[in-house]
Amino acid sequence: MSQLPSNLFSSIKQLIENAKRSIVRNINTAIVLTYFEIGKVIIENEQDGKDRAEYAKETLKNLSQQLIKEFGRGYSVDNLQWMRKFYLTYQNRISEKYETVSRNSFFSLSWSHYIQLMKIENSDERNFYEIEASQNNWSVRELTRQFNSAIYERLALSRNEEEVKKLAQKGQIIEKPTDVLKSHYVLEFLDLKKDNRYSESDLESGIINKLEHFMLELGKGFLFEGRQRRFTFEGDSFFVDLVFYNRLLKCFVLFDLKIGKLSHQDIGQMQMYVNYYDRKVKLEEENPTIGIILCKEENKTVIEFTLPENNNTIFAKEYKAILPSKEELKKQIG
Repeated sequence: MSQLPSNLFSSIKQLIENAKRSIVRNINTAIVLTYFEIGKVIIENEQDGKDRAEYAKETLKNLSQQLIKEFGRGYSVDNLQWMRKFYLTYQNRISEKYETVSRNSFFSLSWSHYIQLMKIENSDERNFYEIEASQNNWSVRELTRQFNSAIYERLALSRNEEEVKKLAQKGQIIEKPTDVLKSHYVLEFLDLKKDNRYSESDLESGIINKLEHFMLELGKGFLFEGRQRRFTFEGDSFFVDLVFYNRLLKCFVLFDLKIGKLSHQDIGQMQMYVNYYDRKVKLEEENPTIGIILCKEENKTVIEFTLPENNNTIFAKEYKAILPSKEELKKQIG
């Protein structure tokens, strides 16, 4: 048996896998579009009924029974109610964009995604999660986690009113260092001990073991470079806890982990790390290095008087071991 050229199999495999993904996407789009149209027909039919509430309830029950008999279990009363809500939720957006955007291209997520999105009452917040889920290929599980961790509120807290509006219109746009920052970071996936009996080494190892979860929490554009990156000068060795690269900002992002309250020494240490990477590691065409001190407790006074007023490269952010209260964060946004 003759040997295949090295790239022949891999190239054809890639074509087949791409085709399969395209087929799945097209099937998902067709299903979602069909459910939207079913919801529309249900609503239009309700409006012709005399006693709308009772009529709708009985009609959906009878409709469900006939559809299940004909097409299978996907048409339960609950699912028909979701289709009804789906049309009510998206009908205005469809009509606004229908002239320039086809309905086929409008629905880019699966039906399970839209069920999760319809549970979000605030339309701006729902728009944000829909955009992010589509752009970042979030699974339903990832979408649910991001919603439960209040990523929208945490991003909004670190932005002004105009920037918050952009979150709902365009999702998270990464153009400057502060665009990657959240008000705090949620590490509930690490299952840290409630009695706080863990070390910085435990925290780092936990992040490495759940790196995919941590990358999801960090957000767009992050690539993992390494842990405990060492550099030495004048006989002394120093270690950066975690090193990432953000391909959107085109810069290194260094993380230093602290399990206690932030001190001015922590900031000074990070300043040295950032200076080293800027002068010895980054390429001329790359942007200045960002340093993030991830700490158990911020010290705003220390930050204010240690860092210059025009600082845009070194940041201190708290981490939380449990999911935040969305209600409390919404109050802070106002």
